[in-house]
Amino acid sequence: MPKPTKGPRLGGSPAHERIILRNLASQLFEHGHIVTTVTKAKRVRPLAEKLINRAKTDTLANRRLVNRTITDRGIVHILFTEIGPLMEGRNGGYTRITRIGNRKGDNAPMAVIEIVTEKLTSKAPNSAADAKAQINAATEAKDAEPEANEGDAAIEDNTLAENAAAEAPVADEQDAAEADEKPEEKPEEKPEA
Repeated sequence: MPKPTKGPRLGGSPAHERIILRNLASQLFEHGHIVTTVTKAKRVRPLAEKLINRAKTDTLANRRLVNRTITDRGIVHILFTEIGPLMEGRNGGYTRITRIGNRKGDNAPMAVIEIVTEKLTSKAPNSAADAKAQINAATEAKDAEPEANEGDAAIEDNTLAENAAAEAPVADEQDAAEADEKPEEKPEEKPEA
């Protein structure tokens, strides 16, 4: 049996706490982010992540399990059609809590809880041996490139030098023609104060 949380309940009774958490989760799925107290954000996070995890696989059983918590069918539809497919490939960490300071009236610490929408970056290696293998493969590939391209580089250098030599007289003639067309401008002298 899960151990109940210590301290006062949100809202007074266990039933009222469940209702508060259900409503917070519904609003989170509907709007993408909500502003609430830090305590409520920390309490709604596990519930929201479990529901998102159910929504990743769209089956009738999962929809019925989510409908026990989220009673609005429109929000359940958003959860299964938009949020669930967005979280494919992500194993947890679907929400983010960011503290935003204290509330003006009662100085309660406030936070924004939001659904993470960024794409998942590449996965880190599982062990040190995998990391070493990736590094060795990358260095071998890097070392293999210059060996294959050394002959090609010499040929390219020769053709670049020939092209530059062929274009040099043309460029000199163009520069001379431009210099004849433009009269020389004299810089203005500033009076000393």
